[in-house]
Amino acid sequence: MAGLRARRGASPRALAVVVLGGLALAGCGAAKRTVVTEPALVPIGAGLRGPSALAAAVYATGLPTTSAFALDARGRLWVATSAASDHRKDGVWLVARAGARPVKVISGVRGPLGLTWYRGRLYVASLGRVDAFSGLRGTSFARRTRILAEPRGHGWNNGIAVAPGGRLVMGISSACDHCTSTSKFSGTIVSFRPDGSDVRVYAKGIRAPFGVAYVPGTSRLLVSMNQRDDLGTRTPGDWLAEVSPGDDWRFPGCYGQGGSACAGAPSPLAVLDRHAAAGAVAVFGNSALVAEWQTGRVLRVPLGGSASHATPFLTGVRNPLALATTRDGALLLGDWGTGRIYRIAAR
Repeated sequence: MAGLRARRGASPRALAVVVLGGLALAGCGAAKRTVVTEPALVPIGAGLRGPSALAAAVYATGLPTTSAFALDARGRLWVATSAASDHRKDGVWLVARAGARPVKVISGVRGPLGLTWYRGRLYVASLGRVDAFSGLRGTSFARRTRILAEPRGHGWNNGIAVAPGGRLVMGISSACDHCTSTSKFSGTIVSFRPDGSDVRVYAKGIRAPFGVAYVPGTSRLLVSMNQRDDLGTRTPGDWLAEVSPGDDWRFPGCYGQGGSACAGAPSPLAVLDRHAAAGAVAVFGNSALVAEWQTGRVLRVPLGGSASHATPFLTGVRNPLALATTRDGALLLGDWGTGRIYRIAAR
C-alpha cells in the first residue's frame, strides 16, 4: 500500500509499545533545555501531592494499563487499556460515574492509545488502524467500522482528537528511534475526515507525537513529543509543542541542538524531563498539563506566552498516562501502573 486508505472491516491488529522498559512514546525539534524547578506541592488527598487549592479523590479502580480517556455527550468516562506487550486483554471500558464498576464494552482492539467521541461514534486508534464504533445500546455497540487502514513501515497510532471544523487529527510515531523511514506517515500528525477519507499529513518530522489536544475555542493544537533514545548525554527533554499545519520538526536530524540541522524548525512551548515518556495532554484552566509516564508526575505549562517553563503539578502517581478535563472543570488522571483513576478539582 502506498498510503493510508479508508477501509471498512472488523479485524483487530497488534501494537508494540515497549522501548527500554517503558511505553514507547517519542518526539523531536530545536530548543534549549529548560530547568524544571519544584514548586510547593502539598498532600491533596488520595495519596497525591499538588497545589493546595486542589483536592483529589479516587474516581475508579480496577483498570490497569489505562492508556486513553474520552468523555461522551452524557459526561460518562470511556477508558482505553493497552498493555506493554501482551494485548489479549486490551479494550475499551465504560465508567458510568464516580465509584462505578468499570464495564468492558469493546474487546478485540490491540494497543489502543487514542480515543475520542464525535457525533455519536467512538473512534479508537490502535496500531495500523482506526475504528469507529456506533449504535450504542446499553453497554454494546451495534456496528464497528474500520475507517482507516495503514501500510507497514511506520510506527504506532497515538492520541486522536476532533479538530475545529470536524476533521480528526492523530499522532503517528516514527517507525524507529532515529532513522529516516520510507513511509511518509512515519513520525507525523495526520488529518482525515470522520469517514477516513482525505488523509493529509498535518505536520511531519516528529519522532513520536503522543498526546494531542486543542485549546478550547481555538485552533491551537498542543502535542506532547518524545525524543530520541540514542543520544546519551545529548538526549534533550521531551517536549510540549504547539503544532501548526505544514510544520516540519526535522526528525531525525534535528533534536533541539540548533545549527543547520534545525534551521527553520519550530520550537516547543516547553522542554520536559529527559526520557519522560510524555503522554496525554489536557488543558486545565489557563495551563496545559502533560503526563510523564516514566517520572510518575504531571507537569504544568502556562499557556499565556510563546514559550514557558514546565513545573511539577501532580506527584504520587506510578505511571500517569491518560488525562481529560470534565464539563465542570475537574481533571481526570489515569495511572497506567496501578489501575486507579483520580479526579482532581478545586476545593
